[in-house]
Amino acid sequence: MTAPASPPARLVVLGAGPGGYAAAFLAADLGMAVTLVDAKPLPGGVCLHHGCIPSKALLHVAHLIHETRAAGDWGVRFAPPQIELAKLRDWKQGVVGKLTRGLGSLARARRVTYLQGLGHFEGPHTLHVQHDGQVTELAFDYAIVATGSVPAIPPPLRIDSPRVLDSTAALELPDVPGTLLVVGGGYIGLELGSVYAALGSRVTIVEMTGSLLPDADRDLVAVLEKRLRSEVEAILLNTRVASLEDTGDAVRARLTSAAFDEVEHRFDRVLIATGRAPNTRALGLDKTRAQLDAHRFVGVDAQRRTAEPSIYAIGDVAGEPMLAHKAAHEARVAVEAILGRPTAFAPAAIPAVVFTDPEIAWTGLSETQARERGIAVETSSFPWGASGRATAMGRAEGLTKLVIEPSTQRVLGVGVAGTNAGELIAEATLAVELGATVQDLHLTIHAHPTLAETLMHAASLYVGHSPDYLRPRTR
Repeated sequence: MTAPASPPARLVVLGAGPGGYAAAFLAADLGMAVTLVDAKPLPGGVCLHHGCIPSKALLHVAHLIHETRAAGDWGVRFAPPQIELAKLRDWKQGVVGKLTRGLGSLARARRVTYLQGLGHFEGPHTLHVQHDGQVTELAFDYAIVATGSVPAIPPPLRIDSPRVLDSTAALELPDVPGTLLVVGGGYIGLELGSVYAALGSRVTIVEMTGSLLPDADRDLVAVLEKRLRSEVEAILLNTRVASLEDTGDAVRARLTSAAFDEVEHRFDRVLIATGRAPNTRALGLDKTRAQLDAHRFVGVDAQRRTAEPSIYAIGDVAGEPMLAHKAAHEARVAVEAILGRPTAFAPAAIPAVVFTDPEIAWTGLSETQARERGIAVETSSFPWGASGRATAMGRAEGLTKLVIEPSTQRVLGVGVAGTNAGELIAEATLAVELGATVQDLHLTIHAHPTLAETLMHAASLYVGHSPDYLRPRTR
């Protein structure tokens, strides 16, 4: 007599962003009984509803505006653009709606139970979901926490004013302010600042450190900063915003810097873009053995398992870098670990992209990281002024850079600054993951004329010869 089949393992995924829905869909495909819980009525998380996707939709518009202006230098003139803000909002929201509805359809097709509400752990195998005053109790065998992150606003800048925006509010495009202060020179501030500058705002960017994008190599950032300075009102480095005050018709900002005495400026609106924090508060993890570190990230092992064996964590809540594609990769690891498969989260490279104009992208080990860690590396950079494709596009300001291990000539990292850098970084990430050498890139035939061949040319410069550029490699 055949023994009855055991019921499928019950998995609850808390958070329906790129990590959460990826985990839920894979687990369902592999036979688990899955419930996906999120505060939004449709999957997508912050990335799709209020982050990655709507910001890129608006950045595409900003890029188009820049293109029409640049075309005048090529003999093609366009009239100044007329911004229909309501229509632009509708288009941006249409992009979001199409993708979220698609994810909802995929969830139903996979028989994933989608439950709207706020989840709170009551123990290692119980979750309460609250929505519209009702509480649903879920029993589970395993849970994956994928609740993402929230804007982190320093206490001195937390004022109750509709003129002060976080990234979510800024993406709603309440208006195009005459003047905009962007607090923070990281990727969020630069991306959204670029959008508003293209739409017509006079943008001032304040960054407390000595450089924009502190995590990126300086030679890459220099490409972007040069262009940004021609498009925004001012970039103030080594500068802090000491306080903000809503005066009724504007926001008064007190700025401090070693370079000047304290000054006050008035802005129509202020965007606070000082980073993000893991969304781990009010989850009830204190009712389990899961542990949070000093920054409130959930502690996990290589399989993304917390100190509570039944609970896993992925994405922004599980540590830096806070990137959607990192969360999606962790989702696969967590699900496979739950199913008992040999797996670990151990990527050699996680690409990062700043979708400004020009874009900056990097992957693997940066030159800055190598220097900080005492790792000996050599670099080889190919300037896009020698690229036929970049020159034909009127975008010759770019740079492609390889970070190389001298003893093995293995490519440890790659950085790209220039238009479409985010697309170029995929090949670079594969090269790092596969342990490719600089000779491998040099000997791989790339199509001409393309931006992608700048990777080959950077490698060719390192081994001694590039037909398009004459300069010895940098060591």
